[in-house]
Order: sequence, then structure tokens, then C-alpha cells
Amino acid sequence: MGKKKNKTRAEPTTKTVRPTTTVGWLCETDAYDILSCPGYTNLAYNPEIISGVDTIARLIGSMTIHLMRNTDSGDVRVVDGLSRKIDIEPNKNMTRSMLIQWIVRTLFLEGDGNAIVYPYFRRGYLEELRPVPPSMTTLVPDGIWDYQVEINGAMYSPDDVLHFRIGQNSLYPWKGEGYRIPLKDVADNLKQAAATEKGFMSSQWKPSLIVKVDSINDNLSSVDGRREILQNYVKTSSAGEPWIIPMEQMDVEQVKPLSLSDLALSDMVQLDKKTVASILGVPAFVLGVGDFRREEWNNFISSRIMPLAQMIEQELTKKILLDPALFFRFNPRSLYSYELKDLAEIADNQYVRGIMTGNEVRNWIGLPPMGELDELVILEYYIPVGMIGDQKKLIQNGGENSGTSSD
Repeated sequence: MGKKKNKTRAEPTTKTVRPTTTVGWLCETDAYDILSCPGYTNLAYNPEIISGVDTIARLIGSMTIHLMRNTDSGDVRVVDGLSRKIDIEPNKNMTRSMLIQWIVRTLFLEGDGNAIVYPYFRRGYLEELRPVPPSMTTLVPDGIWDYQVEINGAMYSPDDVLHFRIGQNSLYPWKGEGYRIPLKDVADNLKQAAATEKGFMSSQWKPSLIVKVDSINDNLSSVDGRREILQNYVKTSSAGEPWIIPMEQMDVEQVKPLSLSDLALSDMVQLDKKTVASILGVPAFVLGVGDFRREEWNNFISSRIMPLAQMIEQELTKKILLDPALFFRFNPRSLYSYELKDLAEIADNQYVRGIMTGNEVRNWIGLPPMGELDELVILEYYIPVGMIGDQKKLIQNGGENSGTSSD
């Protein structure tokens, strides 16, 4: 039994020492500490991941939230105290942009796919939307299909809180699932690449010169002796001063140290950045890979930003509004990449067809309204819609319109 115990103790020690032993012959302890980066990699501290997440959060946070009402003629915007509360001042310490950015960041990072906001009502009116830190929140399953939300020790029904989520857990469909697991390996790779680059830039093992000295010289046997040789023959008092060395005892060669290009580190980093962009759903140029393309950006808004915004819209509508004719909607038009020429062309086409008024056109291209531009006009003469039948070319013999025949 004693031998068996000793063997069991020795195995962990061997496994623990093996990495240090393997690297030790390549570099000293200081260099190993620089080039290695053991430990957990927090996604919130990775520059590439946080850049992609912040881009998504800023875009969603910059969209205004409209309170809309369903009518027989279509959806119309409602402006009242509730719309201002959601769009301008969700709580006394945050704006709408700050709250939405907190929700999105929590979904992708600290919340691992889940973000909880507590709506505080007072006398039947919505007073505040209070974000709950992920560290104070626990989602507790209640049977197979239901769950409870624990906030700082108190239990709440899912109907009492706003539960935003991305992804979907395979075991609990009501629970979100973030990108921590798929991003972990690539985050470790990016951290290692940064540590390797830092190690190469700060390491002392990058000599540009090698001085070969006659081995008979006893000074080579000690550090002080080698330093004395450098002081006497190599080191100079001013930059550019020539060296005076004995020809028989010394030979100087210039060497090219290993560079980051030799390791193809840049190619690996770009590949990892593309992987991060693919997982987060952002264009690669957001992370510094490639060039900006308007089509790719607009597709990013439609396929990534708007589905996340719609998830937030639906949760707000479901938990806050009682009137079934009311709903919340983000306004995404400002996020798309348009040229002013394109906007003006679209507005002009809608104006001459009687679909937009002149002031709507001016608002479309960012100009203030003007008087007498609130009527719809149509055709080439830009007359009001109500006077469409009074055009001279539609009237025959100065009286009847083209709908009547004359003998």
C-alpha cells in the first residue's frame, strides 16, 4: 500500500512540473512568464470581443423606441408619458441608450445569454426600469416548463420581471444561452498571441550582434569577465563611435533575430478575429480585418441588429403594455448606410407620386419644415391631390372631363 500511495502522489507532481521542464530548456523562467498566459480568459477583457459587442450595443442603443398603436388605417405613433419613459428616461440614473447598451452587453458577456430588468410600478404607473446585476440573479427551474427568477434572495415570477435572452438552452427553452463556450478557445488564442507579441517586443533575447572571443581567454568563464570584455572592446561612449578590437582574439558577426513575421502571428490573429466576427455576427471590418462595404453593413443591420432589437421590443410589449393595440418598435432607418443622393432620390419619387408631403421629404433628408408643404401633390404639375380632376388636359370643350363623350 505504501508504494501505491507514493506512486499516486508522484503523478500530479510530474504532470505539474512537465510544462516548466519542457519549456525550461528553451528560455529562462522570466521569458517563460512573459510568453505563457495561463488562467481564465474573461471575455469582457478581450479587445476583439468587447469591440464587436460594443458595436452591437451602441447601434441598438442609438435607435429610438416608438410607442405604436394599431388602427384600421395602419400603425400610428403614440406620444405620451409612457413613450417618454421608455425612450428618454427609463430610470433616474440612466437614459434609454445606456439601459439598452447595458442589456445587450449583459446578454453577450456577464449574463451568458440572459439579462434581467425589474419594472417598478407605483400606483399603477411605470416608475422605473431597474437593471439587475447578473451576479445577483439566478434562474431557478420550476418543474419542466416553468421557472422562477431569484434576485438577491427574493423570488419573482417571470411575469414580474423583464427577461431578455439570446440563444436558447437545449434543456430549458425559456433560458438564454450566450457565446461564452464557443468564444473561449478563440479568446485564449488571442490572449496568447498578445502575450507572445509582448514577449518578443520586450524580451532581452534579441541580439543583433554576436562577438566571438578566443576561448583561451579566462574572462569567458564568469559573468563579470564577459561584461569586462564588452566594456573594454565593444561599449563606446558615444553613438556611432567605432570599435577597436584585437583581430586575433575577436570576430564580430551580424545576425537577424526571429521576428513576429517568421511566426506568421499576424495571419493567425486575423483568422481568430474573423472567427470572433462570425460568432458575434458582426462584419469583419468592425474588428479591423478587411475594408468597409456598404452592402455588408446594411445586411448586418437587417440580419443581426434588428432581430436583437425585435427581441427587446417583444419583451417590453409583452410585460409592460396592457392594451393589445399598443406595441413598441425600434426605428432603424438611421442605422443603414445611405448616401444623401440616394435619400433625396427616394424622397423625390415619393413626393411626385403623392405618397409623401414636402415637409416629410425635408425631414427625410434632415431639413426643417416649411409652410405650405403639408399637402400631397401628384403628377408633373405638383397640384394638390384634391384637384387632380381639374387639370386642363382632362377637360374637353372647356367643360366636361374626359369621362364624358360629346357628339
